Amino acid sequence: MSSSPFPLLPPLRVVVAAPRGFCAGVDRAVTIVERAIERFGAPVYVRHEIVHNAHVVDALKVKGAVFVEELDEVPDGVPVVFSAHGVPKSVPVAAAARGLNYLDATCPLVSKVHRQAERLVAQGRPILFIGHAGHPEVIGTFGQVPPGTMTLVETLADAEAVTIADPDNVGFLTQTTLSVDDTAAIVACLQRRFPAISGPKGEDICYATSNRQAAVKQIAPQCDLVLVIGAVNSSNSQRLREVAERSGTRAYLIPCAADLDWDWFDGVATVGVTAGASAPEVLVQELMTLLATRYKTATDIVTSAVEDVVFKLPRGLDA
Repeated sequence: MSSSPFPLLPPLRVVVAAPRGFCAGVDRAVTIVERAIERFGAPVYVRHEIVHNAHVVDALKVKGAVFVEELDEVPDGVPVVFSAHGVPKSVPVAAAARGLNYLDATCPLVSKVHRQAERLVAQGRPILFIGHAGHPEVIGTFGQVPPGTMTLVETLADAEAVTIADPDNVGFLTQTTLSVDDTAAIVACLQRRFPAISGPKGEDICYATSNRQAAVKQIAPQCDLVLVIGAVNSSNSQRLREVAERSGTRAYLIPCAADLDWDWFDGVATVGVTAGASAPEVLVQELMTLLATRYKTATDIVTSAVEDVVFKLPRGLDA
């Protein structure tokens, strides 16, 4: 009786979260760059990474996108796209002053926060902004209002310590890619300390961030290990890793399948897989293919929400 030339692979259950990966805002931003290259020809400049994912950025570079950090790196006479994270008001003003043809790829949900900030300031309310220092979205939102009218609150300790000259006249807003649970605790603290505080009518944390965190909460208790595909500078991806860890499961954030460490799999019978909102599905499929080289995988897809959100493209690129 002949034996198989191939060794028997150990079993591995793979639980894949849905939704995962690209959200409507990221899809819109990437499409804006691609359409701009088609419409105007290469090069098209992009101020800051269009989204926080090296795979996406590198793919757009091949097509003719040039990424820069500041507007003064953009030559005269070429189109420029502003990233999905949003920019301070001073950036489009400077672009217009130079006569640059610019396209704003800011996620509409981030733009909504910008308008909320303007309204609060117009009402004479200083703003407590819940977010992470240095994140492009935070920088862009602070740049919508006059200096000194917005104060950053990063942690629960910040929320306990922050002082307001008129506690009865203050508002709060949040970054769109935060931890739902952490933000709820900070908001509750601010509402306790400042009962008259004015907040947004709807949820500032975007639907995609909330949905992806909820999906991880659903799969993590079933798993010995959770893998999150996303960039280390992606806020929403880092939050997915944290959500999995808080569920009591080991979790790692990896940019792509090549960053996998097989030592993580010692004693693992079930692995969860998800991806941040700026990570394309191809990276998930590459990871699944790699897992199948070492294990006999059985895949379950756990769907906790169905997303059908689509954002319109800027006028001129929607044809």
